[in-house]
Formats: sequence, C-alpha cells, structure tokens
Amino acid sequence: MKYTIALLIILLVSFFVYNKLRAGPFVSSPVSFYSLKFVDIDGNERSMLEFKGKNILIVNVASECGFTSQYEGLQELQDQYKNQLIVIGFPCNQFAGQEPGTEDEIKSFCTNKFNVDFLLSSKIDVKGEKQHEVYNWLTLKEKNGHSNSSVKWNFQKYFIDKNGNLINHFYSITKPKSSKITSLIQ
Repeated sequence: MKYTIALLIILLVSFFVYNKLRAGPFVSSPVSFYSLKFVDIDGNERSMLEFKGKNILIVNVASECGFTSQYEGLQELQDQYKNQLIVIGFPCNQFAGQEPGTEDEIKSFCTNKFNVDFLLSSKIDVKGEKQHEVYNWLTLKEKNGHSNSSVKWNFQKYFIDKNGNLINHFYSITKPKSSKITSLIQ
C-alpha cells in the first residue's frame, strides 16, 4: 500500500513537471494592467490604478484622419456610460503623419471641434522601438494574458474590463457606439 501511494505521488509530480516544461521555461505571468502609467495631455502622470473598477476603452487618436469624426462617438460613449466606462485617447502620429500637432494644439482641436472632455494622453508611439508601455501591454499576450495584436491604423480600440483584463480589440472601422463595444460594458 505504501508503494502504491508513493508511486501515485511520483506520477502526479511527474505529470505536473512535464506540463510545466512543455509550456516552456520562459513563459511569464501576465503583467497587471493597473501597474501601467502614462502622462496625460496636461503633463500629469496618471496611473491605470485610478480607474480600477471601471471598464476602459483605449483608442489611438489623430486629428487629421478619415476616422477623426469618431471623437464625437467616443465622447457620446463616455457621456452615456460615465458611471461604468472611461475612454482614454492616446494621440499618435505614426500613421501617415495624421497627428502632427503639439499637445496644446491637439487638446484645443478636440475641445473646440468635438467638445471632447474624456481623458487624453500626451502624444505617444503605439508601435515600434519607442512603443509606449500601455500599448506594449495591449499588444503582447505575454503581458496582457489574452492575445497578441498590432495597431493597424488610427482609432483602433482596446476594451479592458472592470478587473483590468483585456477583453478584445476593434479596428478603426468599428464605430465607438457599436454593439460590439457597448455589449461589453457592465
């Protein structure tokens, strides 16, 4: 009986070690979304921890893009779901130079043209060597625990749930008030 129990323990341990090795020695656990920080358009450092308990929609934005009118839908989304959702726009000039302005110019444009009062970050890179840490997390499965992606164009959207989990991303053609997005808001 002692040998049977010992053999069973050895088999169980071997099974777990085998599966751990099969997963690869360099598999890391996901990084917490709430550990991420960014600088807002006014120059203040912000932490994602501020938004814990709310859904978050992160969007790379640009003032001179064919999708720029989505600012209006993003603001409507923020207004309609203000108790459950935070919209954060990350201005980026990496797609055809469609966000050439300074932070002051971007803020003025968004406020005057679209009455935007949702949170905007300082201008960042969403891909490449200088990719901002927020977008590094959004695009790498090893960080977000969900999926790999690449930012294809301006106004690509990433939805993070109330617990800081990446749920999905949506390309530019998905309008902010699409049911694909609103159905995720809890």
